[in-house]
Amino acid sequence: MMMRFIFKVFIFISFFLVPLDAHAQDYQVGEGDILEIKVYENEDLSTTVRVSSDGTIRVPLIGEINVRDMSVSRISMRIEELLADGYLVAPQVDVFIKEHRSRQAVILGQIRNPGQYELRGKVTFLEFISKAGGLTPDAGSSAIIKRTRKGSSQKDEILVDLEKLIKKGDTSLNLQIQGDDSIYISKARTYYVSGEVNKPDSYKYESDVTVIKAITKAGGFSKIAAKGKVKIIRTVNNEKRIFEQVKMDEPVLPDDVIVVPESLW
Repeated sequence: MMMRFIFKVFIFISFFLVPLDAHAQDYQVGEGDILEIKVYENEDLSTTVRVSSDGTIRVPLIGEINVRDMSVSRISMRIEELLADGYLVAPQVDVFIKEHRSRQAVILGQIRNPGQYELRGKVTFLEFISKAGGLTPDAGSSAIIKRTRKGSSQKDEILVDLEKLIKKGDTSLNLQIQGDDSIYISKARTYYVSGEVNKPDSYKYESDVTVIKAITKAGGFSKIAAKGKVKIIRTVNNEKRIFEQVKMDEPVLPDDVIVVPESLW
């Protein structure tokens, strides 16, 4: 089951992964980015500039332009508008990102290659996971993104439901990773099936698992199982409690121990 989950991760990433170049025109520039500006048939106006700390660049003829949080395509249009205002007839301007500013994010937890990675252009959550080698077999069903709130030192926590994102294809959860994000992939919680089943063991917890599903995953009842006397040992308020003769549709909780006793007849 876990291997199928990991396989789905890579299939999903492969399907939705878009080369970063495809995002280039939508990339919002920021301090430290180096832009290459080319003006068609006007090489003397072509230039390479760095975005200053106040979000501006200097362009020949035009002078200073505020480009803070503008996309590359919008900057091209803005320079064309300004050049057309008394300088050139129907100017054609292309803007390229020659060098991205140093933006990095960290990913830890159940990831194959945890660490800090540079962000170039727009990088989605799934692309970032792929960049870090993918999830480990022990990855859980959730991730937490810690993100610094704009204009503040306070950090917000964003919970990402990996089960909805990967298994159910909810791409609204495939968030864009931002500079200084810190991502933590949780470890899967487990439950246990013991006694008269064919494969007693611990199993990865899933939100929709019931007693009968858990027993099925454990290979089903053995020939001498007392099917009507299944118990659950569960921790409630830090105390162990035993629930006798549970129903087969009873939901299983993380850390539950399902016990299938031997039939005396």
